[in-house]
Amino acid sequence: MKVEVFLPEDYRPADDEPFMNERQTEYFRRKLLDWKQELQDGSRDTIEGLQDNTRNIPDIADRASEETDRALELRTRDRQRKLVTKIDSALRRIDEGEYGYCEVTGDPISLKRLDARPIATMTLEAQERHERREKVHRDD
Repeated sequence: MKVEVFLPEDYRPADDEPFMNERQTEYFRRKLLDWKQELQDGSRDTIEGLQDNTRNIPDIADRASEETDRALELRTRDRQRKLVTKIDSALRRIDEGEYGYCEVTGDPISLKRLDARPIATMTLEAQERHERREKVHRDD
């Protein structure tokens, strides 16, 4: 059974409290849920906009411009769809008690990093090592 956690409106996780205590966990859960809702609302708006804009535009340049805008919008929405998947994964980690810990080292991820990127799965150091290795393999 989930216990409701009181969270003051101005609450911000602090380094001087136990890491991933109930308040911090609830703070990040709400942050992730709000972000997910925002993305889903944007997707709905895009779909409605695309359905409304299926008109015939006689001018070739105008039509090309509209098609380019539509392609860009769809690419953006695809990135956001992938982001929603990462948000769901982060929410699952919260439920499983694994949120906030690096998937590579097991060390706590800094609160500043999590606040800036709540879907982070690695400490900054582990992420940088990962990106350096990826770059080396890409260059091969």
